[in-house]
Amino acid sequence: MKVLMNGALGKMGAQIWTLLESGKNGAEIACGVDINADGSDPRIVRNLSDFDRKADVIVDFSHHACTKDLMDYAVRTKTPCVVATTGQTVQELEMIDEAAKSVAIFRSANMSIGIAVLADFAKRAAALMPDADIEIIEKHHNQKLDAPSGTALMLAGEIKEAKTDAVFVCGRYGHQKRTEKEIGIHALRMGGVIGEHEVILATPTETITLKHEAHTRALFADGALVAAGFLVGKPAGIYTMKDIIKK
Repeated sequence: MKVLMNGALGKMGAQIWTLLESGKNGAEIACGVDINADGSDPRIVRNLSDFDRKADVIVDFSHHACTKDLMDYAVRTKTPCVVATTGQTVQELEMIDEAAKSVAIFRSANMSIGIAVLADFAKRAAALMPDADIEIIEKHHNQKLDAPSGTALMLAGEIKEAKTDAVFVCGRYGHQKRTEKEIGIHALRMGGVIGEHEVILATPTETITLKHEAHTRALFADGALVAAGFLVGKPAGIYTMKDIIKK
């Protein structure tokens, strides 16, 4: 499996690059793409259009502002794409959906298999405890740009499938009582925390806490390559981690 790594010089791109160099899961480097490429590594180019060969799959850990160029390239070259970038605008999400009509697109706010399991557990718990108050707490390092995290929003979205009348409330301020329909989402930014996500379900008589903690960014790199291998050969459409864990 030849991988075109978009965002090769970023934190996550570098993690995946190391795995590709080691031949993890039979994967190998087709090319790296990064706007900060300086020519010191001939395997990394500045733009997608600078790569004129064929890759089996694209793994994207760049920036959501690159969505249009990325989707245009994927459709033009018929190359399936793992979109691991978060923070897309409504218009950018529409671009991804449109591209998925022509090519296989894997999209997840979090590339961890464990997070996919957490989301599944949270959805089941919400369905079985319809009267529980539900709160989501996410913790990340102090350089993270988006808040709440894409993963926290993904978890909330899964829970909302079980509680269809739920309303998301990001943080709280003021003198207003919590409503029964709220799913509270709280973002903490501190130090070098890689990523922690908690889903808390509480009734007057009991509390359930579901938690996932990332120990190293390597888990996201591993998950991205699992997703890439899963995507190769798939027909056009949108795929997520739910498709992997239900295999």
